[in-house]
Amino acid sequence: MKIVFVFILVFFSFMAIRAQNQLDYCNDRIRTGAEQTEKYIPYLKDKRVAILGNPSTVIKNRHLVDSLLNRGIKIVKIFGPEHGFRGNASNGTKVGDEVDPATKIPVISLYGDKKKPSAKDLKDIDVFIFDVQDMGVRFYTNINTLRDIMEACAENEKELLILDRPNPNAYLVDGPILDMKHKSGIGQFPVPIAHGMTNAEFAQMINGEGWMATAKKCKLKIVAVAGYNHQMLYRLPVNPSPNLNTEQSILLYPSTCLFEGVKINHGRGTDYPFTVLGSPAYKGLYSFSFTPVSKKGMSETPLFMNEKCYGLDLREYDLQKLVDSKKINLSWMRELYDNSPEKDKFFDQSFSKQINSIEKLVGVDAFRRQIADGVSEEEIRKSWEPGLARYKEMRKNYLIYP
Repeated sequence: MKIVFVFILVFFSFMAIRAQNQLDYCNDRIRTGAEQTEKYIPYLKDKRVAILGNPSTVIKNRHLVDSLLNRGIKIVKIFGPEHGFRGNASNGTKVGDEVDPATKIPVISLYGDKKKPSAKDLKDIDVFIFDVQDMGVRFYTNINTLRDIMEACAENEKELLILDRPNPNAYLVDGPILDMKHKSGIGQFPVPIAHGMTNAEFAQMINGEGWMATAKKCKLKIVAVAGYNHQMLYRLPVNPSPNLNTEQSILLYPSTCLFEGVKINHGRGTDYPFTVLGSPAYKGLYSFSFTPVSKKGMSETPLFMNEKCYGLDLREYDLQKLVDSKKINLSWMRELYDNSPEKDKFFDQSFSKQINSIEKLVGVDAFRRQIADGVSEEEIRKSWEPGLARYKEMRKNYLIYP
């Protein structure tokens, strides 16, 4: 009887953990821009089309390029963002031009030596389609590519058709506004870490706030997501990039990507990036461990490669708790700093090329000092608030969805 009781207790504990992470996703209640073909296929007839796409550029389970070709739309070239058109390049890896083997269409990389389409690239097109999944955070580079494409289209008088998609982290508007002295490849706009907008909304903000090098505005045509609002959660049908491969990683990403700026492995080199945090220095302090290894197409040279790392396992963290908080989680950064036996090296960027600048990730000077000085989360957030409040008011001017 005792064994049966223990089994029942364990079973219901397991089911409770699973229930915590069964969020109310809205996929069956919305239609993405790409799915609403009746709104743009007639417009594309007899036009020469270019597409910015990657594996997330889908209509249900079919790639948009294949769907448009099957419908007789003339696609003359494809552009690829970070990770490439087929999504098989590691984070930060330069991607070269190629010919897509499946369609024989030229693919021009915008994540290598070229960041922006040239006048020559756009000369033989009539309309440019932008359709890639974004994560809703400042350091996810698709919004940089969006700005560059908008700039090129404005300069060359081409229309940009945005097939909008839900932002899986749209419920979250949080973090300090980027101090533009820390502008970099992972931070190009004066917005918070989590900006709470879709691609189309962000494009309207780029136009409206004058964030392009040209004085001209980009002519936008938008197919909005039908039946959607910012509080709806969206389960991504395709992994948006190689290291965002679970719903846990996608929702934790605004919080755990900050660990790219400290001497801690955040799951790169494992099958569960952005959901585990650790380093060899925590041996004896934490029982959970993992060993990063080289993973082609994900992370070839992860921090602490082939070394056992000890720390936090967030793979079963209650995602509903995270969503309900509407905040970036700072407690993990605080805990791992406070428990670090190497506090003087915690933010040591020189240790490895895999460690980014914490200032570029967070966007401000104060964060490093605040963590080191033991400043409370409440006080840290107060330092963000004036700029964040102004941003929220400005953001209202560009929203498409409630």
